[in-house]
Amino acid sequence: MAKGYAQSQQRRVQQPIQSNPLAIKTKKFALEKNKFIGINMMQLIKNQWYWGFVPLALIFINVIVNLTGVYHNYWIYVLTIIGALAYLIFWAIQFTGVTQLEQYKQLFSKYRYEIDSRQILMKLNDTEGGVIKWDMIKNARKTKEAFILDMGQYQFIYLPFTVFNNDSDKKLLDRILKDKGYTID
Repeated sequence: MAKGYAQSQQRRVQQPIQSNPLAIKTKKFALEKNKFIGINMMQLIKNQWYWGFVPLALIFINVIVNLTGVYHNYWIYVLTIIGALAYLIFWAIQFTGVTQLEQYKQLFSKYRYEIDSRQILMKLNDTEGGVIKWDMIKNARKTKEAFILDMGQYQFIYLPFTVFNNDSDKKLLDRILKDKGYTID
């Protein structure tokens, strides 16, 4: 019985993924590991910028305490800067670690995307790939070099402008995103 189930699963996976002939079809590309780390670090800073006030407050309090002559301590300046840098380095190590783990290897595989108003198809080849529904996309951003579709905290689809076949594909994706209600920042 288990053998029959496995064979039916293999047949199901081997069937070609249905695509829309009018969909935006990109060139095949892979997300670079350094780009993954950089985008996640920028998202971390954007999401947690307010924690930067903690070291600033500690330095400000220490300046007041030093100027009033209550207590002279110069180590707090060094320790707050080291603490803030250690926090950023900790997260950089976490994101770098993701790029090295075997289970996240698929994030950096070469995919070809087919995007239409129903879904986003991520294709390794004509028979293997995955479907991402638009309701999985939380936010969309457009930078000077790419579209970034956020799927959750530190999960995203990165579509650089160089993977589109022409400018009309970029405009069509921009239009699809606006129709879906995503505000392009």
